[in-house]
Amino acid sequence: MKKRNVYIIFAFSIIFILLAGILAFVEIQNNDKEYQQLFMRHTKIFSPEVPMKADFAGEKAPLDLFYIKEGFGREIMAGTFMHSSTNLMFKRAYRWFPVIEPILKKNNIPDDFKFIAAVESNFANVTSPSGAEGFWQFIKITGQKYGLEINAEVDERYNLEKATEAACKYFKDAYKVYKNWTLVAASYNRGVDGINKALEKQRVSSYYDLYLNDETSRYVFRILAFKEVYNHPTHYGFYLREKDFYPQIPCKLLPIDSSITSLPDFAIKMKVNYRILRELNPWIQGYTLPNKSKKIYVFLFPKEGGMSYENLLKKIPLRETFFHDTLKLNEVH
Repeated sequence: MKKRNVYIIFAFSIIFILLAGILAFVEIQNNDKEYQQLFMRHTKIFSPEVPMKADFAGEKAPLDLFYIKEGFGREIMAGTFMHSSTNLMFKRAYRWFPVIEPILKKNNIPDDFKFIAAVESNFANVTSPSGAEGFWQFIKITGQKYGLEINAEVDERYNLEKATEAACKYFKDAYKVYKNWTLVAASYNRGVDGINKALEKQRVSSYYDLYLNDETSRYVFRILAFKEVYNHPTHYGFYLREKDFYPQIPCKLLPIDSSITSLPDFAIKMKVNYRILRELNPWIQGYTLPNKSKKIYVFLFPKEGGMSYENLLKKIPLRETFFHDTLKLNEVH
């Protein structure tokens, strides 16, 4: 009798386990179905419209060619959906374009070349795997060729004014070769020799007719896409207010023509710390500045209250918005 009871209990246990498994499976299926329904209800992804026209420095891109249209569209899509990167581009451009634009203008370089800095570094002092550094991503030999001091103590690739001047010299030299701004832009990625060899081997004269490696093939399209999204942000879903941008930092200039044995002490003497000194003068590379040649280095120091973000927003008249779109938040649905 006892043995029979054991079998009965065992049988009921098996049935219970099976029923529990079936119910759990059904629940999982129901949860999956509900999850999929929620996904379908709340996920809406649209393809951004590719403009009918695009140009770099007034030179039109032949968007009637399928591979040009698709290449441009790819970069428009990247700029639209890489939200954090593009958002940072807008924020940083607000601070740095006012530095870059007048230097380009002074050197008679088309304004569109400012987007190269955006494409190269997104306005961050980064170092590439090939050793290119700064906003304009100069490699050491090219930076020195165009007058930048680069050594253990000083790296002027991180001095935006001087690096922009060096970039302008490059653009001028390249334009003498090509008489075409689009090819000048492409050569900034591939090099003049690299573009020349490709043009010669393929027997063409236009960037848009060249068959190139993926990076250089995308390069000019990325510039065009940055320009397009920057000039028409709300068309691509970017709604920023003026207070969202990074304002320029009001600074005073201090020329120094002597050696500095301790930059941290120098910073404290100027009533800041070493961190602020490096933030405003990223061309400094260490803790000392030997200067046997008595070269004049111009340091930037914040004006009174200039490092407080609240003061920046209150006291600094923000540059008139560069957006051509009129931003009205009540139009956002």
